[in-house]
Amino acid sequence: MSPAAVHLWLRDETKPLEHRSALSPEVCSLLISKGFKITVEKSADRIFDLQEYVDTGCEIAESGAWKSAPLDVIVIGLKELPETDTFPLVHKHIMFAHAYKYQTGWQHVLKRFVEGKGTLYDFEFLVDDSKRRVAAFGFYAGFTGAAVGVSSWCHQQLSPNTELPTINPYPNEDVLISQLKADLSKVGKFPRVIVIGALGRCGSGAVSLFRKAGIPEENIIQWDMKETAKGGPFKEITEADIFVNCIYLTSKIPPFIDQALINSIDRKLSVVVDVSCDPNNPNNPIPIYSSWTTFESPLLDVPTSSGPRLQLCAIDHLPSMLPREASIQFSKDLTPNLLELANVDTYPVWTRAKQIFEDKAKEATTN
Repeated sequence: MSPAAVHLWLRDETKPLEHRSALSPEVCSLLISKGFKITVEKSADRIFDLQEYVDTGCEIAESGAWKSAPLDVIVIGLKELPETDTFPLVHKHIMFAHAYKYQTGWQHVLKRFVEGKGTLYDFEFLVDDSKRRVAAFGFYAGFTGAAVGVSSWCHQQLSPNTELPTINPYPNEDVLISQLKADLSKVGKFPRVIVIGALGRCGSGAVSLFRKAGIPEENIIQWDMKETAKGGPFKEITEADIFVNCIYLTSKIPPFIDQALINSIDRKLSVVVDVSCDPNNPNNPIPIYSSWTTFESPLLDVPTSSGPRLQLCAIDHLPSMLPREASIQFSKDLTPNLLELANVDTYPVWTRAKQIFEDKAKEATTN
């Protein structure tokens, strides 16, 4: 297959308040210059103006038109498709499907691909020869997750009897940082924060945000595998004001915190941000909650028998707080592999992802 034969179709996102895009206009321009054909669906939420895509030479389609697109089209999007959809999936899809770690509804998702003879290339499992993901939102997930943590803690100090307002996307990082500094100035003190998974993409993003917000270095506790090797629960977490979980977990480990720990009378912890956000994963190391939160309602209350109010954020598309920066970085990292879509059946990044899909699809249809 030559690049000229590759037709990428950027679908509209259906998840509420999802402003990111898998393809930036700049990347579309590059791909088109290499012979790709690109169709972009209209979107009311996407951070990039439709005209930006028109100017690069993309064709435009109505939202949801991918469902009747030619069979050779490769459909690309970010978030999973609506759970209520049941029709068979006949295309090749590139997206975060959240279906390989036995999440709720995982069999339904994969059976749709089997029924339609389509293929899923899950972003989370596009990895290079060293098994490192070729593109990820990890840095900005940690960065924005930490921002929610600071904002939530400040709100608890300043308006303890009210709920954190809806989170809207920021036009750029500078505006976000300025807002956090203003909130911290009103509080008049800095929180003590702990980041677990601090050495990874996500954790480095969280630490970067805390530093840019002006939180002193001695208030930023950074843990990774070395510090957690002894196994939880960890009382040290409850001694911080904000806990940000950034680890990517694939196996069962002792929980980082549990109900007994958060019930302790000397707990300081009042904000938990679970950036990994897998409440329905049996391996979840923060088993104190069971549902996601949203930008409209960012925090849920975790029941405790003592100590301050404990609130938890579990938004599964946090980088959409900074949709432009996050989209540009993600699509830029993805580009070298998109350029190999002409060799989708032989290029290792794509063949590995297809093999994982086939293995999981078989499991979904035999269990």
